[in-house]
Amino acid sequence: MPTIQTCLWFDAEGLEAAEFYVSVFPRSQILDVTRWSAADPELEGRPLTVSFRLDGRDFVALNGGPGRPFTEAVSLQVDCADQAEVDHYWERLLEGGGRESRCGWLTDRYGLSWQIVPVRMQELLGDPDPGRAKRAMEAMLEMVKIDIAAVERAADAA
Repeated sequence: MPTIQTCLWFDAEGLEAAEFYVSVFPRSQILDVTRWSAADPELEGRPLTVSFRLDGRDFVALNGGPGRPFTEAVSLQVDCADQAEVDHYWERLLEGGGRESRCGWLTDRYGLSWQIVPVRMQELLGDPDPGRAKRAMEAMLEMVKIDIAAVERAADAA
């Protein structure tokens, strides 16, 4: 079976980004750094690719140069057990110049989009009572960072 990995294109900050990401998530590490060879004297010795693992999932950061910025069309979703986890990952991923978006989305300082989603939110959106699910969705659509207690209150309001 082939191995499927997510490759993230950076201008030149792939190693810095990978080091930041492994500091945010448990069970994470830098696996390997491949450097530019003497074939390109201008870049020789600088990181070309960085293989890293985030909480058991493998990624590659490619320092491919400018012209390929990230968009929200692709994001990484972090499923959080509770509000404390939501708050933790929200604050950490915003460090150093990230930007908040809405509905639990943010963009980190490297331009990568993240969805910080409490598992409870997914449960509420899938509630068998369509009224509860609708009220939960409406509450979430008004939020930047998801507040689980506020979404539950909205879902329970009649």
